[in-house]
Amino acid sequence: MDEKAGSAAREGGARAGAGRAGAPGQEPLRRPDGSPVRILVVDDEPSLTELLSMALRYEGWEVRAAGGGEAAVRTARDWRPDAVVLDVMLPDVDGLTVLGRLHSVTPGIPVLFLTARDAVEDRIAGLTAGGDDYVTKPFSLEEVIARLRGLLRRAGATAAGQPSSVLAVGDLTLDEDTHEVARGGAEIRLTATEFELLRYLMRNPRRVLSKAQILDRVWSYDFGGQGNVVELYISYLRRKIDAGRAPMIHTRRGAGYLLKPAAE
Repeated sequence: MDEKAGSAAREGGARAGAGRAGAPGQEPLRRPDGSPVRILVVDDEPSLTELLSMALRYEGWEVRAAGGGEAAVRTARDWRPDAVVLDVMLPDVDGLTVLGRLHSVTPGIPVLFLTARDAVEDRIAGLTAGGDDYVTKPFSLEEVIARLRGLLRRAGATAAGQPSSVLAVGDLTLDEDTHEVARGGAEIRLTATEFELLRYLMRNPRRVLSKAQILDRVWSYDFGGQGNVVELYISYLRRKIDAGRAPMIHTRRGAGYLLKPAAE
């Protein structure tokens, strides 16, 4: 372990022992579906990743660690973390290259850089490459956690018990306040009617909704031979939501339509 990393670990150990994480008044952050947020820690110093992981788990978050860039990209692809703590200097691939690969796997994922380089040029390089924030070694656990909380809130995580405007079914999300829709992190543009139809489906996941129910909720008029408009807009949604992906919108002949995660 180099001197700066050792200092970070020693300082972090003292802070962790003081019981910073989980301080009173700090509610655990949650994903839009209510599950704990996921943090991927990428550093080649086992003592440092262990320390960070312990502190982040104490916040109520799920944590996985990777000791190199290749392992980080594989984990991000399989696990889909909500944020990444990424060391700039890794043994196999440099952090800036890893950042680009992470964004190709999970577009828009917040990344907090850890760096022993405190030169202004290095900080600018990380932010220019698409990093969201950075801390320099040695660092305090308080700072890392505070910066991560800020990034997670901006990305849509909410405090436990706090109502969220974001609906989530599988990898599909819909923000009722901003009208932003995405699947797997990729933005999907919808018309106003398409948005209302998708919102109704997402508020009732895995439930079969009849054409009459959909007409009444989305178009606000009774069923009277207008079922074709539902079929038409379901087809529009499928082209945008399911195109090139495992389908989420399903037809139940004689009953109606339902939306469920693609893995089910």
